[in-house]
Amino acid sequence: MTRILLIEDDLTFSMILESFLKKQGFEVQVVHRVKAAQKALIEHSYHLLLADYRLPDGTGLELLQPRQPGAEVPPVIMMTSLQDVGTAVRAMRLGAFDYITKPVNPDELLMVVQEALREKDPPANSPVTPSPAFITGHSDVAQRLHEMIQLVAPTDMSVLIQGESGTGKEYVARTIHDHSKRAGAPFIAIDCGAISGEIANSELFGHVKGAFTGALHDKQGLFEAAQGGTLFLDEVGNLSYEIQMKLLRALQERVIQPLGSTKTVPVDVRVIAATNDDLIASVKNGDFREDLYHRLNEFKLRVPALRERGEDLFLFVDHFMGQANLELTRQVSRLSPDVTDIFRHYAWPGNLRELKNVVKRAVLLTPQEEIQKQALPDEMYALSQPASLPAGPDLKALQEAHERELILKTLQEVRYNKSKAARLLNIDRKTLYSKLEKYNLLE
Repeated sequence: MTRILLIEDDLTFSMILESFLKKQGFEVQVVHRVKAAQKALIEHSYHLLLADYRLPDGTGLELLQPRQPGAEVPPVIMMTSLQDVGTAVRAMRLGAFDYITKPVNPDELLMVVQEALREKDPPANSPVTPSPAFITGHSDVAQRLHEMIQLVAPTDMSVLIQGESGTGKEYVARTIHDHSKRAGAPFIAIDCGAISGEIANSELFGHVKGAFTGALHDKQGLFEAAQGGTLFLDEVGNLSYEIQMKLLRALQERVIQPLGSTKTVPVDVRVIAATNDDLIASVKNGDFREDLYHRLNEFKLRVPALRERGEDLFLFVDHFMGQANLELTRQVSRLSPDVTDIFRHYAWPGNLRELKNVVKRAVLLTPQEEIQKQALPDEMYALSQPASLPAGPDLKALQEAHERELILKTLQEVRYNKSKAARLLNIDRKTLYSKLEKYNLLE
């Protein structure tokens, strides 16, 4: 039975959620503190965490990191109130699967839970599915990306893909693989941010029986599993310095050495790496090997953020709407004019991942053919609509309305990093906080 750990300090709300989830067939354990959750994660295994953001002894963000080296953190769904949405989006960038806002819609909660569990444990006997369609887009930045993909795909060059979280870096990597000479061989992806230490060593290069405590059998690493094909290293900047050395050797000498073995194994694998970090800064700080950076960076691709792609946004809306209609048995065909305007002005800090989630939820909540504003998360139209301008010749009120809109747009562009926003606005943080409080923009 699927085990869910629920971390919620509101006793009444936790009882309601526990009852609902148990009726859906889940086994649920409830705790009310961060420390209690961390203790439960050491003592038991869970398929999913459902965590409130604000807890008496900390925040749900603390549950995104393992308490023990090598421990695996199950998918985390964050529950937030409306004013914490900016923090929830940041939590997704730190590794949370998704977030939902309170009051929780039961249908939405069930959909997100099922989606998280499907992603964690796909059916064991399911056939290999073809790569998702890559949407090129019509914007200049999209066309440029497409041209670069077509140029580098037929080669055997290592590719470094840079872009914000949620921009579709893995889709780009799969498209490169599908248009390469290795298309008939495996494409294997690994999230380097989710592994560390001996686990990373074992996952990438394999191990022999007895190599470490718990190594009961020989294990083939992902380099061997991807033989003849492509290995995609997502968030490569998170690899430890020791693993970076072994990765460099694998790329240079085309051999790997399983953990605990004295023998080397020849490998023929193309490596595509991705990062949302500034690896050049990591090199300067000594956190990332310069020789490995140059070895991975034979060809660099930058994936544009959704806010840079203009009207391409609505190509993705149609694509995700079609997927959601099939999955949820709906017949939604369009956005209302209000929703179209909101989508166009919203900054999309979570990029394509956020857009897909928003569209899917809206389709779920839309029984007719047209998505209305009420089907969107409250925070979207609260943050995306410009302030209404005052009537009459009140110059001070007009200036304040424009100032509020400028601050809001700047916050969205920097994904609510207040230090960056203050620098862009040419004011200090204290002044910015004062204006955020004045205009009711504090998270």
